[in-house]
Amino acid sequence: MTEMTTVDLTSTVAGKSAMPHLSAEEHAARGKAERAAIPRVAHATWEAPPHRPDPIALLEEQAKSRVPELVPIRYGRMLDSPFAFYRGAAYVMASDLATTPRSRLTVQLCGDAHLSNFGVFGSPERRMMFDINDFDETLPGPWDWDVKRLAVSLELAGRDHGFSKAARSDIVQAAMREYREAMRSFAKLTNLEVWYASLDVEQIFDQFGSRVGHKRLHVTEHNLAKARTKDSIQAYEKLTHKVGGRPRIISDPPLIVPMDEFMKGVAREELEQQVRELLVGYRATLDPDRRQLLEGYDFADMAHKVVGVGSVGARAWIILLLGRDDQDPLFLQAKEAQASVLEPFLGKSEYQNHGQRVVVGQRLMQAASDIFLGWERVKSASGLERDFYVRQLRDWKFSVDIAALDRVVLATYGSLCGWTLARAHARSGDRIAIAAYLGKADAFDEAIATFARAYADQTERDHEALAAAAKNGRIRAEIGL
Repeated sequence: MTEMTTVDLTSTVAGKSAMPHLSAEEHAARGKAERAAIPRVAHATWEAPPHRPDPIALLEEQAKSRVPELVPIRYGRMLDSPFAFYRGAAYVMASDLATTPRSRLTVQLCGDAHLSNFGVFGSPERRMMFDINDFDETLPGPWDWDVKRLAVSLELAGRDHGFSKAARSDIVQAAMREYREAMRSFAKLTNLEVWYASLDVEQIFDQFGSRVGHKRLHVTEHNLAKARTKDSIQAYEKLTHKVGGRPRIISDPPLIVPMDEFMKGVAREELEQQVRELLVGYRATLDPDRRQLLEGYDFADMAHKVVGVGSVGARAWIILLLGRDDQDPLFLQAKEAQASVLEPFLGKSEYQNHGQRVVVGQRLMQAASDIFLGWERVKSASGLERDFYVRQLRDWKFSVDIAALDRVVLATYGSLCGWTLARAHARSGDRIAIAAYLGKADAFDEAIATFARAYADQTERDHEALAAAAKNGRIRAEIGL
């Protein structure tokens, strides 16, 4: 094979050094050298270090920057199960992973790649896509951190279902095998082929449908058909009512609190003006065609909304816009973006605005992104600045109910996630080197399954520690919200 000529692009890439243009053989050699430095079996080990930070203290540290009244809801949701605790404990796991062997092969990390952060949504071309759907913690870092987070979530989900140790190991290894084999496939593709790779629901049925059977496929098709109705019009019908002839968001405190309930008179008018200014600044982050589309809508109402598990307490607004008339709604979600939980261990983001960090990471990792995805920084009346990213509230979004999956479907779903994560990493990292590191055999798969068992044990202990903290009054938890 003729070796590619190295081209110096340093001066043309925003003042930063470009990735070296290595031959395929040189990329593969990088991966094999990494394997020599950090053997695949090294990933199997998890043992809490002697001076491991108190996980409850880490959660309390996070809580300092969140809405105080909502933090008990976050703790209450995390107490539901070890898997629920894990969903909210990305910071705890990042702290732990920083003490383990770390790959020098970096990718754009999701940062919180557990099972519930994958799902279906509508692409701009109106295809139903399966992809990662949460990027609050995204940051460049070692590819294996995302893989381990996914693997442990599968182990914990299997425990929630009461599956045997052997069954859980099979499920985790199936996902890891899919990641490994997908990465090896991507290593053989051209750069453009990798960039255009995606997974829509038709492909899912073709590639994975035979694993789950006709009956389960029928249920899935029914759920996906319902997902196609989840858009701004459906949200408008469900979340609003008329007050004085004008549409207003329905109050459901503390989960949804409309603007009129916490601001009155001049203060409310000032807040509305701030929101209008936010929308103007946010529009500037969109491509011109999307900006033109958005300018056809005007502000109507907004409310604070509690979302997720790990995100509870971060400021999240739903914003109602109206276009031609009140039958032409658009619901946007503006979600606060704080520093990634990975930053203390991997270094600060290159982006000053954390909303931009989230958006850039999402566009790098997703095959297709929301047409209204953008960001803005807002200054409060007290002068405090906060970063936000903005997207549609609902756009054919559908998340799998992990608790409803049997053993076969959980294994298939885990494999879907493994393929998707490999494709996301292949877009931003050295896919040839990672594939060479992983190799053809199942040594890595087995090592990660062993790690997943050990770290799931740790998560169960941490969940018990949170329950103890709630019982002795160290923290306050609101259950059932």
